[in-house]
Amino acid sequence: MNKHLKLVREFHDAFSIPQAQQGANVRLSEMDVIMRQALLMEEGSMLFRAIKAGDMVEILAAMINLAYCALGAIAIQGADVSDQPVSWQHDGFVISLMRLFSGKINDCASGNPDDYSEVYDLCVYLSRGFINADFDKAFQMVHDSKMSRLDKSGKLPVENAEETLKSKFFKTLDLSDCLYE
Repeated sequence: MNKHLKLVREFHDAFSIPQAQQGANVRLSEMDVIMRQALLMEEGSMLFRAIKAGDMVEILAAMINLAYCALGAIAIQGADVSDQPVSWQHDGFVISLMRLFSGKINDCASGNPDDYSEVYDLCVYLSRGFINADFDKAFQMVHDSKMSRLDKSGKLPVENAEETLKSKFFKTLDLSDCLYE
């Protein structure tokens, strides 16, 4: 199993977010696809705002959050990440990134774990190759921050899983230590 997916599954267990057993490969319901699509679009919007601002730390944080969200959809299906080749070549135009991410996020409306894997794989690839960042370290930092939000009794101070996913309870971290330059 993908190491980042293991962390997301740990997060789901800790925050009582329903997920299928690993290997079950359960299809998402129509409402789950809609909710996951809304979450991906929200994270994609944050990424586009960071790209517009040109802040590499914010771009990295947005890519980590987008990858985390894509892995969440894979986890609730009980699937595993499929390594998808990323074909992107820097053409000197930032809008090509927007088109690439928009297309991959749009493809996730299928509910297919492979499409969510493509979003995750794109975030990994561009974090490492375009931003020149330590994706693993950044992902671990974001995960640790999310897990630290549990109170002393191991509970989250929000009512349900959907509220947890939609809330701004998880603030963006400073991931500048994860940039190589």
